[in-house]
Amino acid sequence: MMDNGVEALWRSMGIANLEWGQALMVLVGGLLIFLAIRKGFEPLLLLPIGFGCVLANVPIAGLAEDSVGQLILAGNTLHLGELANLFGVPVAEVEEAAKQASGEMLHAAKLLAETLGYEPGMLHQFYSVAIGSGIAPLLIFMGVGALTDFSALIAKPSTLLLGAAAQFGIFFTLIGALALNTFPGFDFSLADASAIAIIGGADGPTAIFLASKLSPDLLGAIAVAAYSYMALVPIIQPPIMRALTTQAERQVVMSQLRPVSKLEKVLFPLTVLLLCILFLPSAAPLIGMLTFGNLLRESGVVDRLSKAAQNEIINAVTIILGLAVGSRLQADGFLSLETLGILALGAVAFCVGTAAGILMGKVIYRLSGGKVNPLIGAAGVSAVPMAARVVNKVGLEANHHNFLLMHAMGPNVAGVIGSAVAAGVLLAVVGG
Repeated sequence: MMDNGVEALWRSMGIANLEWGQALMVLVGGLLIFLAIRKGFEPLLLLPIGFGCVLANVPIAGLAEDSVGQLILAGNTLHLGELANLFGVPVAEVEEAAKQASGEMLHAAKLLAETLGYEPGMLHQFYSVAIGSGIAPLLIFMGVGALTDFSALIAKPSTLLLGAAAQFGIFFTLIGALALNTFPGFDFSLADASAIAIIGGADGPTAIFLASKLSPDLLGAIAVAAYSYMALVPIIQPPIMRALTTQAERQVVMSQLRPVSKLEKVLFPLTVLLLCILFLPSAAPLIGMLTFGNLLRESGVVDRLSKAAQNEIINAVTIILGLAVGSRLQADGFLSLETLGILALGAVAFCVGTAAGILMGKVIYRLSGGKVNPLIGAAGVSAVPMAARVVNKVGLEANHHNFLLMHAMGPNVAGVIGSAVAAGVLLAVVGG
């Protein structure tokens, strides 16, 4: 009796059930937490994502499992047999359906698992609420609009070109995702490739929004890639910026931007929304929430709502969203050829987008007679305000009098709008 109790206790321990993949992903989560705390690399993103990754790979806890996953973890052969008998297939096929998270088999299996009293884990519920429902990206966009001053873009509309150029990475990667189908193990549809390509905009909310519409099965991997590269902007962008610009170009000090009136600030989000309504209604959810948040900020009559959007709402959503994204870093689902392909494509998309923005910056540098620092083109990717801060840092390294933050915010805001427009175009063309 004592031996049975000791054996049962041992089987309930994490160390007895820890697999190499889980151990590896716990180390990955630890690395993300280290980068957040020690290096200060976007801790608002990396800390919850890294912690969610660690929790998702706790052996037998099932924190990131749905109801079917909880049933499989329970290891009750009778219930697993019931699921298999229901469809007339081996138990292994039921488990595979749970991993794929799609199909009629999984839907029926969920009903049976819930009937048997199995409930989704904590992280899975966060994922369902924040990402599966699609509400988190919209609330994040509202918060970004409320936090962001659009004055730099209004004062210098030509920076729209830099934001537009940086979206080249999206369409470059669309072709790359389809090209991967020539290799064994890959089978991306046009909708899948479109959802993967949006990672190049370095905009997590937009990537989640588009993936939920076009490719729900790949949503987890796309969300992880998009938010990971957003958080790693300080690592990825500087080498590209230095490689594509000369020391003289990086030293260019830009003149102060003209003052922007309150009327211009109020009219700008309304104008952007009107253009969206007229020409690209498919982007209205993202553009609408972005402009709504900015109007709360600039109207000056709803300070309580503006502050809530800037603080309580976006902070709460960021915590849940970060843990939810981290929950997709489970070893059995993440360590696959398809997911690694998505991560590789995302990295290429982000690098190409950064390079395209810088090259357009060099063109404007020439056309302006050397008055525009081409570094600000790197902020054309829509990681707000991370990319702008990185531009400012690299500029200061070249010239300690070179403060580029406000100048970089122009293309940075343009990048947010550009990625939302690109998502709208892909949704209209592919999703339509």
